Amino acid sequence: MSKEDSSICFGVGLLMGVIGGVIAAVLYAPKSGEETRKDVEEVITDIAQKYTPEIKQAKRQALNSIDVMRYRLEEQYNKINESIKAKQIAKAKEKESNEYDVN
Repeated sequence: MSKEDSSICFGVGLLMGVIGGVIAAVLYAPKSGEETRKDVEEVITDIAQKYTPEIKQAKRQALNSIDVMRYRLEEQYNKINESIKAKQIAKAKEKESNEYDVN
């Protein structure tokens, strides 16, 4: 696994941990709904402020990885497409030569 993949995994893991923590806090909180919502809002705000650079970096890396994958997929698609066209042309030439071949 590359360093970039590790960073992306870390960012996704961090995000999932935050989501899990918020859900657990909401489900097990012995407070009223309004108090719980305030606490959740404070926790989310604190986490967002604390980890904003890491989240932005993980997002950038994820988008970069998506762009690389898109480029690679487009390359493969073009190669396959060219191969199909080449086979069609070869088949047409063979058919043409067989039609004009008078043995």
